[in-house]
Amino acid sequence: MKNKKAPHIAVAIDCIVFGFDGTDLKLLLIQRGFNPELHKWSLMGGYVNPEESVDDASVRILHQLTGLQGVYLEQLHAFGAVQRDTTERTVSIAYFALIDIARYKQQLSADYHAEWFPIRDFPSLIFDHNEMVELAKKRLQYKAALHPVVFELLPQKFTLPQIQSMYDAVYEINFDKRNFSRKLLSTDLLIKLDEKDKLGSKKGAFYYTLNKDKYKENLYKIFSLIITPDNLQFL
Repeated sequence: MKNKKAPHIAVAIDCIVFGFDGTDLKLLLIQRGFNPELHKWSLMGGYVNPEESVDDASVRILHQLTGLQGVYLEQLHAFGAVQRDTTERTVSIAYFALIDIARYKQQLSADYHAEWFPIRDFPSLIFDHNEMVELAKKRLQYKAALHPVVFELLPQKFTLPQIQSMYDAVYEINFDKRNFSRKLLSTDLLIKLDEKDKLGSKKGAFYYTLNKDKYKENLYKIFSLIITPDNLQFL
């Protein structure tokens, strides 16, 4: 039996970049600079070079198109529908990134006109990019309950109102303020600092930082904090 020649299938990377500005969860998009779908909104994407791994390609592509580097980046899913790309048969490996918008504001490149959009109101995207975003949102909601990675969206020190705003934005619901703060503090996951944020009021709100050493042993406390009968469908 003769060996069959392997079919040519291009491998691409698409990056879903989530950012938090202290109030809203946002999505970073660029306008496509070539046909097909010229000038339409798109995720950051590009092809994998023959000499690099998909992980290396994701880091390179994100840096080339946005200027971002050193951010949290995680592989999400492979998208391989036959007609997903109108140019040629392409399998895309999607990654999602989490950043604090303020921390990386100066690093963001203007070369490709990257723009932030609220996650609840962003334009229609090319190909199957909307599907990628929806899957990434579900993964982020799962991560927010089980893993400290969601704190990548926050500055190194944050207030209780900031962390609640982040969870509200991730789950697209409003948690009860008093219960949320009480349950969160009961986990002993936060280290209270002496500093206060006084921008919102004269009294101010104390800053906290995450105690990463305790996160793993308190995993199910976070799980019970997030999962309630009202939002169980999110996970």
